[in-house]
Amino acid sequence: MSRSVPGSASDDAEHTAYARVRAGQVKAVQAALEDHMGRLDWSREQIERYRIERLRALLAHARERSPFHARRLRGLDPSSASLTDLASLPMMTKQDAQDEWDSIVTVRNLDRERAERILAEQQWFSYTPGDEQIFSSGGSSGVRGVYVWDWQFYVSAACLAWRVQAREERRASSASSCARLAVLAAGVPPHASTPLFDVPTAPGMETVVIPAGAPFDEVVAAVAAARPTHLVGYATVIGRLARAAVAGDLDISPVRVSTNSEPLLDEDRQAIRDAWSAPIHNLWGSTEIGVQAVGCGYGEGLHVCEDEVVLERVDEGGAPVAADVPAARTLATGLANRTFPFIRYDLGDQVTLLPGRCACGSAFVRVADIGGRRDDDFRYGTMTVPASTFRYVLGADPRVSEYQVRQTADGAEIFAVGDPDVSALTSAVTAALRRQGLSDPQVRIEVVDQLQRHQASGKLQRFIALR
Repeated sequence: MSRSVPGSASDDAEHTAYARVRAGQVKAVQAALEDHMGRLDWSREQIERYRIERLRALLAHARERSPFHARRLRGLDPSSASLTDLASLPMMTKQDAQDEWDSIVTVRNLDRERAERILAEQQWFSYTPGDEQIFSSGGSSGVRGVYVWDWQFYVSAACLAWRVQAREERRASSASSCARLAVLAAGVPPHASTPLFDVPTAPGMETVVIPAGAPFDEVVAAVAAARPTHLVGYATVIGRLARAAVAGDLDISPVRVSTNSEPLLDEDRQAIRDAWSAPIHNLWGSTEIGVQAVGCGYGEGLHVCEDEVVLERVDEGGAPVAADVPAARTLATGLANRTFPFIRYDLGDQVTLLPGRCACGSAFVRVADIGGRRDDDFRYGTMTVPASTFRYVLGADPRVSEYQVRQTADGAEIFAVGDPDVSALTSAVTAALRRQGLSDPQVRIEVVDQLQRHQASGKLQRFIALR
């Protein structure tokens, strides 16, 4: 389709066509939620049996339809493959996914050139004639990503994102027909967050999408006008809204809060609790895999969506490590994405398994909340300073509502929103860096009205390393 002038007749017609297909897809999600909610009560035996069958089906499809994966899977029999066999395959990297795009995609009439053209032309997360959608990542890892979701993959991802909350709505005696969902996400193409989270989870629920990257006073005004009973969005934005509520600048009473797309830091989680005392469902996902794990709102951490993803904690060489051993990286195999298979894909995140059964009773394995990517750590020569060094200082300051840290050659430049004591905060960060081994760290803090978010996705890159 060609780009149209906003407000023109052809523009209106295209939007109407998009909205019609979109409505059908949302209906498909709502229909599939019943099955997905039932899976939450599965035993370990049911989870493992279903997962291995899904894995074998994916491997067979990828070997047949994708030249890239056919090379990787040579010598493996998909019909009898096990998780141990999966661990024998080489890792798949972000660079592989982009360099080998045309040999990975399994749709015969779709290639990278056409995908880029669709991205350039789309105005409302366009559908191809085959009902695929094309998304692009913000490139925070240094590698811009272009991804394709087919109809069923979207349905699966949306169900994984919402099934826990939807079940809780079914159980809640206070569920009503006046539920309102405010979605704080990118708002516009090409980021996948808006179509993934703009899904009603209760009968009669109204939804409104509020661009997360807008000036914060506009975000506050829009949220206040929406009067949401349910709030979902980027973790840093929800955290800042919570602090605004505590300060008396926002009067809303959400009964359920869902965070995604960014690490949910302790200071943001506490602010949400202080503001609304609402259950928090944190989500860990990616445009590549979809949804990897979701918090239940009862116990610690996140439940891995083992029915639709295989996660492997591995060492630097890609070999699996024991549950009680620190992992260098996490590899993911998405079981629902048949159009662009990701098999043993390096997510760039580090995860820690949580022992024991969750208070909610689920048999799905749990991981600790994702604290951030290993790429967030700053390296000064041979020395590594973890991102938590800054978090523990900046996140604990009640006069800092939001911050961003940029690495410099000998320290850091920090942009803070709020009214901190700059001198005291500078001294505290400097002392923390000295404890990490930097002999003479140079720290500069600037107070700003708002932080620069990624133009396309609206997400905040909190830590920016020198490259």
